[in-house]
Amino acid sequence: MKLIYQFFAILWFCLPFSVISDDNYKNLIFKGCANQKFPDPTGVFSQNLKTLFTSLVSQSAQSSFASTTSGTDNTTAVIGVFQCRGDLPNAQCYDCVAKIPKLVSKLCGGDGDGGNVVVAARVQLAGCYLRYEVSGFEQTSGTEMLYRICGKKHSGDSGFSGKRDSAFEMAENGVKTGGNGVVGGGGGFYAGQYESVYALGQCEGSLGNSDCGECVKDGFERAKSECGDSISGQIYLHKCFVSYSYYSRGVPNISSLSDGEKRQHTQRTIALAVGGVAVLGFVIVCLLVLKSAMKKKSKYDAY
Repeated sequence: MKLIYQFFAILWFCLPFSVISDDNYKNLIFKGCANQKFPDPTGVFSQNLKTLFTSLVSQSAQSSFASTTSGTDNTTAVIGVFQCRGDLPNAQCYDCVAKIPKLVSKLCGGDGDGGNVVVAARVQLAGCYLRYEVSGFEQTSGTEMLYRICGKKHSGDSGFSGKRDSAFEMAENGVKTGGNGVVGGGGGFYAGQYESVYALGQCEGSLGNSDCGECVKDGFERAKSECGDSISGQIYLHKCFVSYSYYSRGVPNISSLSDGEKRQHTQRTIALAVGGVAVLGFVIVCLLVLKSAMKKKSKYDAY
């Protein structure tokens, strides 16, 4: 019986790690905080901001994009936007967005009281972002680059540039039509591959198809100029995001799926593995019980 306890102890110990490994969509990518803080002796701006956060987090349970305004006075009203990656299921979208309000306070300062809140901020996680600004805040260009990540390794493939450019072109066209991704709230999303290059593009939901295509095109141009022949890159513009990855041996089959499909694939694999292990455990238990019964029978037969 000791073997049985050891078996289930190992099974119980291993199960949680299958779930934890799928949590990287909440990883922090970057933050942007305005230098100016809002003079708020009455606390109206802070309250409007809290109301805005509550509204955006609530909407993230049903939608991947939303824009709203909190407050009626133009001097204290707050405009906010959230967006999740087009392949993120609603439950993960909600979890992702719900994490950001506390991060705003932690990363940009201010606890919502005493006039310590910055007039504008953006927090970008791997699977979503949320930004807000006080009414009348100076607008920035939709194609302004906010952040970039370039891989350190170089491809060494003489045909890399051509493959990368073809993947970029597919993504540029894909975000206009939805491609093999989804379109939500007017913003396009595309994820797919061309030979050994996997590319992804997404626009903020406020952009129309044409503007989205232009933003993503600009993002990929930035990727080429900023990352050169690096095997991977991520470019975050104000109103869109692009990324790419190069695989020398070809894009793995699972990478041709969206992240949502990959999660489902992973969950199915885990379920099958756990189910198989459970069946194996049941068989072992039955065999041990049968073996014990046979020993007892043999013992009684001896008398």
